[in-house]
Amino acid sequence: MIVPRTSRSEILARLRAKVARRQPIFIASAGSGLVAQLLEQSGVDCVNTFAGARLRANGMGTMAMLWPILDSNRQTLDYTREDILPAMSGAAFVCACLNANDPLKDMRLVLEQLLAMGVCSVSNIGPSISYVDKDSEVYRVLTKSGITFQHEIDMLKLARQLGHVTIGLAFDEADSVQLVEQARPDVFCFHAGTTKGGRRGYDSGETIAATAARTDAVHRRLRAIDPELILIAHGAAMETPEDAQYMLDHCTLDGFWTGSSTERIPIEQAVTATARRFAALRFAERGAR
Repeated sequence: MIVPRTSRSEILARLRAKVARRQPIFIASAGSGLVAQLLEQSGVDCVNTFAGARLRANGMGTMAMLWPILDSNRQTLDYTREDILPAMSGAAFVCACLNANDPLKDMRLVLEQLLAMGVCSVSNIGPSISYVDKDSEVYRVLTKSGITFQHEIDMLKLARQLGHVTIGLAFDEADSVQLVEQARPDVFCFHAGTTKGGRRGYDSGETIAATAARTDAVHRRLRAIDPELILIAHGAAMETPEDAQYMLDHCTLDGFWTGSSTERIPIEQAVTATARRFAALRFAERGAR
């Protein structure tokens, strides 16, 4: 197996061309090679890998990656190298989501290792400190111990210097502005919250209109900072293709990012429906001999 290679310039040219044509950019997460292959064949621009997607493939929720049950960076690098890259043709590029707060790794070495593997795009959400509520005691303890959003920004800055396409994510307006002003990512995705739906989704009760309004407010602020920034929407009430269309119709954006919506939820539905049909099969009645 020879894994296809691409480059920062090729990826950005492809994304900019879609923006110019007003075609939505489509990023989707994958926790297995099969899902990555199917996503690529269906037309996604970027397959995103991270510990949360790998755990989803094992039947857990995305937030399970916040519990210290695995080395998230090693998990991401290993399954990206072994499962994802060999399954893909090169029509879509791979972005690895990294834990920039890993105390046991020099992120420069991790970024260089990804380039050697053929991955030249990274994000800061594998996981991010932003998953933890800022007004919580846990957040205060984590930041006091050196787990900070600034480390994520610094990782993105270094990644861009090394030749990666950088995809920054943040969960509120203040962090979004800080990340864009300091890291100057190529792509920014406002993370509106955990996607609802399916067995492991979380429904906060927010409507798609509210998700769109929150996303649009942040995106308009960021577009004023960097007019060339590629803006992507993700999460919360954006569960279905119809929801994504609503976001495209009502937000300042260039595309969307799906996780559970094109991975966990469709697998749950398809496997359950098909398996139940098999489980309902019975032997035909036989006449008396």
